[in-house]
Amino acid sequence: MHTLLVAANPDPRSLTHYVLGRLEAALQPGSVEIADLSEERFDPRFTQADRRAYHEGGNYPADVMAEHRRLERATDLVLVFPVYWWSMPALLKGWIDRVFVNGWAFEHSSASSLRPRLQHLTTHLLPIAGDDSGAYERHGYESALRTQIEHGIVDYCGSRRGSTAFIYESEQLSPETTLRGVDRAVRLISEAIHGRLAK
Repeated sequence: MHTLLVAANPDPRSLTHYVLGRLEAALQPGSVEIADLSEERFDPRFTQADRRAYHEGGNYPADVMAEHRRLERATDLVLVFPVYWWSMPALLKGWIDRVFVNGWAFEHSSASSLRPRLQHLTTHLLPIAGDDSGAYERHGYESALRTQIEHGIVDYCGSRRGSTAFIYESEQLSPETTLRGVDRAVRLISEAIHGRLAK
């Protein structure tokens, strides 16, 4: 069992990175790897080379193949990210655009139906939201984000759905509220992964 934590926030002093450290500690003594996309300077731009590889289902750029190798080692993937405009940051979306591609994450062509390929992976989400849970519920933001990522990406590629644990009110003036949210989210995700380890 091996967990890959993927984070997208340019500020190493951010709440995202604090949560990342807390989650890494909570998952010990299990095998954990961190992919800090900002620190690693991952290029999220979908280029002509990416487009060719997508249509051909192979011959991927070297940086994409490196991410494939990381994900192939993982049994659990956790996406840790701040919510920007009710979705994930562009850096993380670009990582998914370039890495979760035809021929690797799934197979699709005009001659064949969709064949998901990430059945070995369980994907967990840890979104960090500025607003409170009431606003997310009233406006349907949580439901929209879950539909977009859980159904539109995780299900499409055949990955198992793990836990989704929002941290709300991350920009409020009550650090106690924020820390309670962090504690809850880290507990939910780590228990989901530890529970799988125990099976």
